[in-house]
Amino acid sequence: MENISKSEAYAAAGVDITAGYRSVELMKESVARTRIPGTVSGIGGFGGLFMPDLTGMEKPVLVSGTDGVGTKLKLAFLMDKHDTIGIDCVAMCVNDIICAGAKPLFFLDYIACGKNVPEKIASIVSGVAEGCVQAGCALIGGETAEHPGLMPEDEYDLAGYCTGIVDEKKILDMDRVEAGDVIIALPSTGVHSNGFSLVRKIFRIDEDPDLSAYSEDLGMSLGEALLMPTRIYVKPVLALLEAVDVKSLAHITGGGFYENIPRSIPDGLCAEVEKSAIRTPVLFDIIAKEGGVSERDMFNTYNMGVGMTAVVKAADADRALTVLRDQGIDAYCLGTVRPGEDKITIRN
Repeated sequence: MENISKSEAYAAAGVDITAGYRSVELMKESVARTRIPGTVSGIGGFGGLFMPDLTGMEKPVLVSGTDGVGTKLKLAFLMDKHDTIGIDCVAMCVNDIICAGAKPLFFLDYIACGKNVPEKIASIVSGVAEGCVQAGCALIGGETAEHPGLMPEDEYDLAGYCTGIVDEKKILDMDRVEAGDVIIALPSTGVHSNGFSLVRKIFRIDEDPDLSAYSEDLGMSLGEALLMPTRIYVKPVLALLEAVDVKSLAHITGGGFYENIPRSIPDGLCAEVEKSAIRTPVLFDIIAKEGGVSERDMFNTYNMGVGMTAVVKAADADRALTVLRDQGIDAYCLGTVRPGEDKITIRN
């Protein structure tokens, strides 16, 4: 039956509720891709329903995370490419909760836009759905809000929320980390979703530069390199947790090495990173050179090619590397844990 809800007065004020209905219709196929066991409801209700399987869990603990994409959205606007930014949104949430050892269950998104263009909204949600598929969680709901007069018509903001689950006894505890443990690096796909305010300043993004020119150094255009979606580590890390005694994990986001790796190291210990071991993509060299950014600031802003780290016993390092490589992650040893109060040092 045709939806009879429409308001000419509301449309005259800038909100087209019929466009919202059209958006929902266009995104249904993408959302259906994310359906997993436990999914109770489809989109369109007042709340998303999910029934978790608690079989084998002694004390189930829910773990939640929420995040957005930040000013990386500006790149999507300029390049008029909206089908991958949703992957970033999912990644920023699920990569956080996996650090507790939790398996993501379901995800919800929130899109605020100046004008609801159904095809654009559906494209954004297709990326969210792809991210959910990569993370193995269900997209069970969301919200699209039209904000005329508050936001430019061709812009939007995107945020998300995820809930996962872990048995209490399997929650990762960094207090188990000891001197002599090995730090494993899980490579990133690029800048991911942090540090884009500095990227925009360096490359004068707000002045609408040509982002489509091919770069020999990058093997693609600068725009393509910067818009590369954030890698989702959930499935490889879940496989690692099953195979190896992982002591702690760190998601390398804003604040880079200096802020995030110490969050996986207890007081009295220091993560000693071997700079020569770091496989830093050329994109970061270009950012540093073009912006005149110091090495210290680069490591305190960007992931520098390492999107996540895992701490394991030295005896388990080879096994951890094998498991991750079998999962398509070209992991490598980044450094070791030693006694010290510095929390982290990057050794030349």
